[in-house]
Amino acid sequence: MIKNIFSNRYLLLIFRIIIGFIFIYSGYVKIIDTAGFSDAVSNYKLLPLFAINFAAVILPWIEITSGLLLLFGITGKENAFIINLLLSLFIVAIAVSLFRGLNINCGCFGTVGGTKVGLLKIIENSILLFMGILVMIFDSKYLTLKDNIN
Repeated sequence: MIKNIFSNRYLLLIFRIIIGFIFIYSGYVKIIDTAGFSDAVSNYKLLPLFAINFAAVILPWIEITSGLLLLFGITGKENAFIINLLLSLFIVAIAVSLFRGLNINCGCFGTVGGTKVGLLKIIENSILLFMGILVMIFDSKYLTLKDNIN
């Protein structure tokens, strides 16, 4: 019964749309203010100095690309995996920051909104991760661009 609910093609489509749009938007606002996003990455104090700008430049493009491909259902399992990996890294980074007592902006949507790291961010990312895992496991192929090409 539960498998039937979680593998429902309409539910998986909604999850694909939600995750896709969130990652497209998130990447877009980070690209607009790369310097601000670089500062947000630096504030976590997890990466060496030489890797901060590299991560700040590359990460938004990975988010946008994976978000678009997931949204249109192109290599859905693979892009869901990439997004799930990113979400897992975000959860760990936020948890480590909380454990270390850092009071910093999460950088989740670049510098837009200035949301602080916290338990709510871990819960939000965990929900997205759950949705992404379902999309990856059940390989949502309903209303994909690939279906329209074949």
